[in-house]
Amino acid sequence: MTTTNPGHVATVLPASLTPAQVERLAAMVVLADADIEKAAAGAVAACFPSAGQLCVSTERLYVADEIHDAFVAAFVERTQAMRLGVAYDFSVDMGSLTTGSQLETVSSHVDDAVSKGATVLAGGSARPDLGPLFYEPTILADVTPEMTLFEHETFGPVVSIYRYRSVDEAVAMANATPYGLNASVWGRNGAEARKVARRLHAGTVNVNEAFAAAWGSIDAPMGGMGDSGVGRRHGADGLLKYTEAQTIAHQRLRGFTPPRGVEHEQWARILTRAFKTLRALGVR
Repeated sequence: MTTTNPGHVATVLPASLTPAQVERLAAMVVLADADIEKAAAGAVAACFPSAGQLCVSTERLYVADEIHDAFVAAFVERTQAMRLGVAYDFSVDMGSLTTGSQLETVSSHVDDAVSKGATVLAGGSARPDLGPLFYEPTILADVTPEMTLFEHETFGPVVSIYRYRSVDEAVAMANATPYGLNASVWGRNGAEARKVARRLHAGTVNVNEAFAAAWGSIDAPMGGMGDSGVGRRHGADGLLKYTEAQTIAHQRLRGFTPPRGVEHEQWARILTRAFKTLRALGVR
């Protein structure tokens, strides 16, 4: 099931949080009732395809306090079991980065975070033994605002993980960003997960999937909110972006300027009553 939410209203941050205090990247919210194993597998699929070099890749993970430790253990285990290598088949789970400069960015972001107190739960190193541009899928905890990757996109196989105590807190942290391309929510109760999804400031929000559900819904618009770009692909919105709207207004009766001898204030009252009457009669 795919729905659109044209009346989206952004969440107001608590006084304790500011946009500069939460990184600006695609978020995954794991609710307290989530299936831990499915969510952990989903996190691997959200963070590491194409070595994290997807515009919709998840780079920050918010997990409910009640299941945080169990989820982290499952996610780390799955990440450490990933097969790295070069192949054109399904014998490997992740390949290399695309350029030397991207490898430098990933390495510098992780090294900076570790030097400032971040904890490496998985990965954290380049793998020149596999190829010149390989970097391990990496999970970081204890990431804080002074670390470069807290606020800047890494665009690589690196994800930061945080725990939250209330859904309001998770939504606020996920929305504390000028960007909003993609997000996901994971939980057994689909209705509740969709409620959370509607509160996230992202052009596409997937429930119990990383990004493929929205991408595959080709009749539904896909695009970003905020600084994540303008316009949409897919669906009618994707076609309309190639068109230009034109308005032609034909004034058939009296215009908006008052007739001779009628004061502006009196004319405004007359027009207001007239418009209310027309609306009541269903006249357009």
